[in-house]
Amino acid sequence: MKIRSMELFKVPPRWLFLKMTTEEGVVGWGEPIVEGKADTVAAAVTEMSEYLIGKDARRIEDIWQVLYRGGFYRGGPILTSAISGIEHALWDIKGKTLGVPVYDLLGGPVREKMRVYAWIGGDRPAEVAEAARQRVAEGYKAVKMNGTSEMEWVDSFTKVEEAAERLASVRAAVGNGVGIGVDFHGRVRKGMAKLLMKELEPYKPLFIEEPVLAENNDVLPELARHTSSLIATGERMFTRWDFKGLLAQGAVDIIQPDLSHAGGIWEVRKIAAMAEAYDVAVAPHCPLGPITLAASLQLDFCTPNAFIQEQSLGIHYNQGSDLLDYLADPAVFRYEDGYVLRSDKPGLGIDINEDKVREMAKVGHQWRNPIWRNEDGSLSEW
Repeated sequence: MKIRSMELFKVPPRWLFLKMTTEEGVVGWGEPIVEGKADTVAAAVTEMSEYLIGKDARRIEDIWQVLYRGGFYRGGPILTSAISGIEHALWDIKGKTLGVPVYDLLGGPVREKMRVYAWIGGDRPAEVAEAARQRVAEGYKAVKMNGTSEMEWVDSFTKVEEAAERLASVRAAVGNGVGIGVDFHGRVRKGMAKLLMKELEPYKPLFIEEPVLAENNDVLPELARHTSSLIATGERMFTRWDFKGLLAQGAVDIIQPDLSHAGGIWEVRKIAAMAEAYDVAVAPHCPLGPITLAASLQLDFCTPNAFIQEQSLGIHYNQGSDLLDYLADPAVFRYEDGYVLRSDKPGLGIDINEDKVREMAKVGHQWRNPIWRNEDGSLSEW
């Protein structure tokens, strides 16, 4: 089962797909991407392919170890995301070869369906109450919104009040039975985070996501002392070695590794097992494409402490193309009453519409995240 070829496709709105083919003609798909750095990750995948061509696709752990540890420099978003997409494709091949879903190879299913949430608002959240009502009418039982737009190191209380009023409007619109995740997006510094979390607490957020940047995770214990809201983070963290210190702190309630960034399916399963030992839940980060979502769901269905799944259908980033556009059978991701049903299809459980992928790869993309500045001209976190 040797790897014969690897082909990359940069497709709208901001994704990178990998097609891996064995000498027997078995095809596996992966999604190696860093949003805004697709060409950089593609270069890393191409470099890694020099080792991979001719290797046995069944040896997933060994390949992962070589790609991660075989170079003197390791880790970080680019290299680990390249490995992640390669790993998706390897599991897809193995599952298809054996005729079973990936989750069957990782211990078997622990649930029949997985709860999902939908995004409302945008980078600068507005009209979130009506958007939340629409999502609930579509069957979702949980939504997520950005808490605020630009925030200076020390900002006005007006912005704090505006954030609280937005969350209050959503809570009033959907009632207490709907979960509302609030994403600080790493835009907020420690001092302002304490204020925001206190003011948002009465409206019972499902969790506060990335209250500070991942490089400032050392302040999470202090923030946890100021709130009863659950703290979530992890989308900008890579491999179990990044997560072990965070978990040992005891200040985080939910980790959010991204299966296109943190090392792939098996690596995130290892991270989830570490989290389970610390009594911490898992909610995989996934504002990405259908392959990453498929990989995330394979993890969810065999992971006891996974409790909700992000997905990008209708998210504000998806301009021109959306989650279902590249699937031969979009029904695989049909949502019923806020859940996606477990599929027994082999591999990642999806069939990619390769003709559509090739068509849209001719369009490509040059997606870049915005550069934001404060009123005084200084750079603000996006």
